[in-house]
Amino acid sequence: MELFGLADCNNFYCSCERVFHPDLRNKPVVVLSNNDGCIIARSEESKALGIKMGEPFYQVKDMLERNGVAVFSSNYNLYGDMSRRVMSLLSTYTPRLDIYSIDEAFLDLSGMGNADTLTNYCKSMVKDITKGTGIPISLGIAPTRTLAKMASKFAKKHKGYEGVCLIDSDEKREKALRLFPIEDVWGIGRRHAKKLAYHGIHTAWDLTQRSESWIRKELTVTGVHTWKELMGESCISIEELPHKKSICTSRSFPGIGLDRLRDVEEAVANFAASCSRKLREAHTACSSITVFAYTSRFRMDVPQHCIYRSVNFTVPTNDIREIISAAVKILQEDWKGGFHYKKAGVIVWNICEDSAIQGNLFDSIDRAKQSALVKAVDEVNRKNGHDTIRMAVQGYGENWKLRNEYVSKQYTTNIRDIIIAKAK
Repeated sequence: MELFGLADCNNFYCSCERVFHPDLRNKPVVVLSNNDGCIIARSEESKALGIKMGEPFYQVKDMLERNGVAVFSSNYNLYGDMSRRVMSLLSTYTPRLDIYSIDEAFLDLSGMGNADTLTNYCKSMVKDITKGTGIPISLGIAPTRTLAKMASKFAKKHKGYEGVCLIDSDEKREKALRLFPIEDVWGIGRRHAKKLAYHGIHTAWDLTQRSESWIRKELTVTGVHTWKELMGESCISIEELPHKKSICTSRSFPGIGLDRLRDVEEAVANFAASCSRKLREAHTACSSITVFAYTSRFRMDVPQHCIYRSVNFTVPTNDIREIISAAVKILQEDWKGGFHYKKAGVIVWNICEDSAIQGNLFDSIDRAKQSALVKAVDEVNRKNGHDTIRMAVQGYGENWKLRNEYVSKQYTTNIRDIIIAKAK
């Protein structure tokens, strides 16, 4: 019997912060979005206080202080490295590991014994990884990836499972489906959930009671795949999961905005560098890039201007130099002085697998040499922190930088932030 496991790190961003702040265990913790804008991660204790996902920080700041909630700015260098450590350990427990997101991965658990043997094996895995990284994980096991994701939610929610929930029979599957809200089913989404609720479908079980033809009509072929997976038929492979169609990195600037080309240029260069890094981490490349910058839409008392332009690459790329060069060139050509730009960003799109790049006969770039250089730079930055080696145009200015008053140190990626224990 084919069996999939879905390992999910519990409250991942909050758990990462707790690893280096053990005094915060069992205490409320939240993590803020870029620019300390809104809440993007909550510990269970924070959820119990009624703190909602996406709430603007400024609106709940006083309440957080009254309740002793620990607040952290996003620290993606730390989270990325902690994710790598978790995934590295997970890979030792399975012949195949497919990383799905920064805090989730699918495991091939087929042929690993009967239910009791497999459950005990996975409980040991959960304990070892939690002990080895400090990150608690939950594991759902089922004959399809959609059911495995459902099982992982049960494993996380109910302590009696000891971190592992196994759905390996029709009885267990039916019970799980009856208890699972339709809006939480992987692949349904908020818009479809509202539509299904209109038709009286409120749980995953309700969905399975409709015919395949009805599902195809209302939810297209993607919905049929979800329906079959809930019925116990595996039909979604990890390879079929779509890559992001685009990657965007953008920021709002502090105060009234930026009016100097040098400052906005530096910001755009860093946004482009971030996009290129994300492409390489996903083993993808882009064929097009868009750069935008605009003044405050809410200030009618100042002149308004918007920059928005796209260009195409001759050959799909994830090279930091190509992407930064293209982004900066767009900005320089479309720049107009006399305006305060409140927000800028870079979008890379037309994304494909980097192993499936179609070359160009007239390409003047030595791609092999370029790739080797980028890999060497990435390795140095991985060991010493992002942007240890950077393009000159990225600079070191502070005018465009995000608010991150509550950011923790980069304990695992920056040698200057390593924790030192002193003997008394």
